[in-house]
This record gives sequence, C-alpha cells and structure tokens, in this order.
Amino acid sequence: MTLDGLSERVIFLWRVAAVGVLAVLFLVLALMPRFACGAELIPRDAEQYHRDLVREARLIWGLTAPTAAMAAQLDQESRFNPSAVSPAGALGIAQFMPATAKWIAGAYPALGPSDPRNPRWALRALAQYDKFLWDQVNAADDCHRGAKMLSAYNGGSGWVTRDEALAAQKGLRRELWWGNVETVNAGRSAAAWAENRAYPRGILLLREARYIAAGWGRGLCEL
Repeated sequence: MTLDGLSERVIFLWRVAAVGVLAVLFLVLALMPRFACGAELIPRDAEQYHRDLVREARLIWGLTAPTAAMAAQLDQESRFNPSAVSPAGALGIAQFMPATAKWIAGAYPALGPSDPRNPRWALRALAQYDKFLWDQVNAADDCHRGAKMLSAYNGGSGWVTRDEALAAQKGLRRELWWGNVETVNAGRSAAAWAENRAYPRGILLLREARYIAAGWGRGLCEL
C-alpha cells in the first residue's frame, strides 16, 4: 500500500470514528429530557422506599397498582421525608392527620395500630386509603377518577360528592374532573378550594411523569 493510500485509509477510519462518536452524543442528548423529567427531579430519599411502595401497593391494588401515581403523591406530600410535620399537624411520609390515621387503623386492623411516623405503616396505609377513596368515586377514565380520589384524599370525599352535584346543576359533566367538576366550588373557602385543586394537578399532571420515566411503574394519567 502506498503512503497516499495509507493516508486515505487513516482519514476514512477517522471519519467513521467521528460519525460513531456523534451518533453516541446524539443518543445521549435525545435521552437527557427523559432523565431530566425523571430521576434527576426525584428526591434522593425516594429510592429507599421504591420496593416497599411497590410491594405494599400491589398487595392492596393488585399487579396493576398505580405505583408511579402513589410515588408522586408521596413526593408532593413530604418529598419522602418520614419526619415531616405540617403546620396543620399532618405527620410522616404520607402526611396523615392523626384522626385520619386512627380511622384507617380502625377500619383496616391488618395494618396494625396507627403509626403515621413509621414509613412502612404509612406506605401501606396510603395504598389502603387511596384504594378506599378510589372505590368511592366514579369517572370516565382512570385519569379523571384518580383526580377525584386525590381531591378526596386532600379534602374529604364528601366535598367531591357535593362538587359533582354542583357541576351537574351547572350543566357540566360530573364524570369528568378536569375542566368540569374541578371548576366548581360547593362551599369551601377560597384558600382551601385552591389548595385542593392544585393537589391532583401537581401529582398527576406534573410529578407522575417523572416517576413513570424513572421506572416506578404505572400511573393514572399516562399519555
């Protein structure tokens, strides 16, 4: 092989290598939005509860448990901090009010005594309470139903029922939360109503996608 031929071969191999490097860089850049939407925005403390949450949720909901939605809920409630205490007195990783935790423990004796500061108890209690609320509401699909469930978790299922009735009186569709039931206020204070409406939005329309992308399982408003 001549010197010129050798030079041409070296240049060719260099170009192939350069194209390969660019292809890898392109792939990395293409995947970055997914990771930025997922793992990088998830609290550092979350991963230690990943397996426990999946196990407890599936125990109660079955294999199709919406674990990504529950993870997003815990993120919004406490950022996975088992020592969290709200100004209103809500406790632990799931931010149960003491009275609510006591009711759940009484309604579901298999959970054991009320212990909202114990992450293991709180994860199972959250899955159980979510399932209880899920069974109380009906909607057009899982996304609307999940929003009603979360509204009930935040403010009580009685308010969801009253909001549905008012929505129907106004000619809105009671089986739809987004853009329908969520737009009416059956009597809450302005602050309580705003907080309640922001609750399912923050969980299902913002945080849930991060946990789906990070491999936490199924959500309720997956696109």
